[in-house]
Amino acid sequence: MRTKFIKIIFILFAIGIVFGVWYFKFKPSGESMEAVREIQPAIGTISSVISTTGEVLPKNRLELKPPVPGRIEQILVREGQDVKKGQVVAWMSSTERAAMLDFAAGQGEEALKYWRDVYKAIPLTSPIDGEVIVATMQPGQTVTVTDAVIVLSDKLIVRAQVDETDIGKVKLNQKAIITLDAYPDVKINAKVEHIYYESQTVNNVTIYQVDLTPENVPDFFRSGMNATVEFIAKSKDNVLLLPLEAVHKEKDESFVYVAGNAGERIKKIVTTGMSDDKNIEIVSGITENDKVTVKSRKFVIPQDSTTTSPFMPFGRGRGTGGRR
Repeated sequence: MRTKFIKIIFILFAIGIVFGVWYFKFKPSGESMEAVREIQPAIGTISSVISTTGEVLPKNRLELKPPVPGRIEQILVREGQDVKKGQVVAWMSSTERAAMLDFAAGQGEEALKYWRDVYKAIPLTSPIDGEVIVATMQPGQTVTVTDAVIVLSDKLIVRAQVDETDIGKVKLNQKAIITLDAYPDVKINAKVEHIYYESQTVNNVTIYQVDLTPENVPDFFRSGMNATVEFIAKSKDNVLLLPLEAVHKEKDESFVYVAGNAGERIKKIVTTGMSDDKNIEIVSGITENDKVTVKSRKFVIPQDSTTTSPFMPFGRGRGTGGRR
């Protein structure tokens, strides 16, 4: 047993030596090269944004519940339908009327018609102008005074959660951009409608809820959808912009390299302004007509025709005719 164990150790040691020699002999000796490209400043818009998450919710969620226990006779609306204040959305029978109609049905059509006229059904009416967001009850279903037969919403909003460190930058009527997780390519313009006064603690972080109203509510808006919200804290139009990597900093100065006539790179001090995750505003120092040089590094693997591979017994540089 001891001899077998020593053999295994020896084999593993030998394999380690072989792979070590191969690595140091054949490892890529690539080098990093700098590529210089020229860009021109662009005139555009730059914004400072506060990003957070939110959820599509009804501003006012209203549940229509029966005044008495009974049975649903008829549902007159469907989900997504707009209703007006005072519109009848459902008919129901009280428990006594339902029992009376069931008994009369066994007596014949004439008796059933008589009791329907004598014992009127109870209408459920909409108290607001709004949209039906839940209508899942079916005729014949029994209900109590705690069951919601129809759920209405006056309008859909997005309720965002803003960290307490950013809430001071959010103001009423401030512009924002909403992006739904289900429709990531659609940007929806909105504005701040309400900032809640009471904070909440979520995952040990203090947040404040903020309600946003879309300028135009898309047809695909659904209650419960998750969204990304970007509050536009500050925005500037028609400003000179450069990519962040084009501007360098040294101590308290910002500078760029401008292409000269003879191909040289000329250092120019610039004054910067706002920045986002891609661009930075150039207040002074260069113009729209200047060509700014930007260095980028790329990794190049040298092509060596004499390099051999340990998995090719004759190497890349030799033919197979040298050994048979």
